Amino acid sequence: MKLKIVFFIFILYAAQANATEPTHRIFVSNEKGNSISVIDGKTLGVIKEIPVGKRPRDIGFSPDGSELYVALGDEDAIAVVNPVSLEVLRKFKAGSDPEAFAVHPKSGYLFISNEDAGLATIFDPVTGNKIIEIQVGLEPEGVAASPDGRYVAVTSESSNLLHIIELPDYKISMNILVGSRPRDAAFNSDSSLIYVTSEVSGDVGVIDLKTGKVIKSGKLEDKKAKPKDIVLSKDEKTLYVAGGRANKIFVLDAETLEVKKTIPVGKRTWGLAIDPAENRLFTTDGVDSQVSVIDTNRNEVIKTIKVGSFPWGVAIHD
Repeated sequence: MKLKIVFFIFILYAAQANATEPTHRIFVSNEKGNSISVIDGKTLGVIKEIPVGKRPRDIGFSPDGSELYVALGDEDAIAVVNPVSLEVLRKFKAGSDPEAFAVHPKSGYLFISNEDAGLATIFDPVTGNKIIEIQVGLEPEGVAASPDGRYVAVTSESSNLLHIIELPDYKISMNILVGSRPRDAAFNSDSSLIYVTSEVSGDVGVIDLKTGKVIKSGKLEDKKAKPKDIVLSKDEKTLYVAGGRANKIFVLDAETLEVKKTIPVGKRTWGLAIDPAENRLFTTDGVDSQVSVIDTNRNEVIKTIKVGSFPWGVAIHD
């Protein structure tokens, strides 16, 4: 009898573990299609379109990978999707016009930019309860959480500010003036630096979080460039920047912020995600309703994948 109980517990544990094992699928939010496109990571083909709600934009996973979160701007809600079964599990209200969010690496809380309200709102996605809301600048957009869990950064487009929220107090410790219309941000691995893209000024800035000062800024040197998403490589030597209307990915030296290469992609490239091995970079090309797949060793597009209407965000279940 005891052996049966032990065996049952083992099977139950194994089933739970398998439920959160990486599927290597790529999930794409389609802003005008009101759906999520699911791409098989091996074949690079679309295996399912999930109707998810009105105006899905930012997209990301819980720390354990068991749930996928999707910001629904026209429903004032977050949708929660099972990345294995591909079922919409639930939705919870998330304040006015949620656009972007970051998942805190330790608590799993969602830090959401509520663009219309000028707020950063923190929710527990398990219960759907609001933890706190924080007044930030006009039109908050990008949100990033530091790897050590100490900071969350929020960009305010119309205020040209980067707000640094310090935890566990949930207080803004720094308001840093950056380029014109900042859109996205990314921390380095030890949470000492943060990189920020600015859409109108067409540049990337790097900020020292000890001083709160912009220590370097680099122009993309393309009049059409409207930089949005930004990804820092694991060795912290390379930045990948989505160029928006320039229809290019800009590859930058992370130290000098000089452009090393540009990679042509589809129209209005917006979202970025890189696989754990950093061999492939995925971009959402909104106007073309496609995802471009870039071989990062050759820095060239190896495939384009048709998805839903106006893809916005992309996340990899790895």
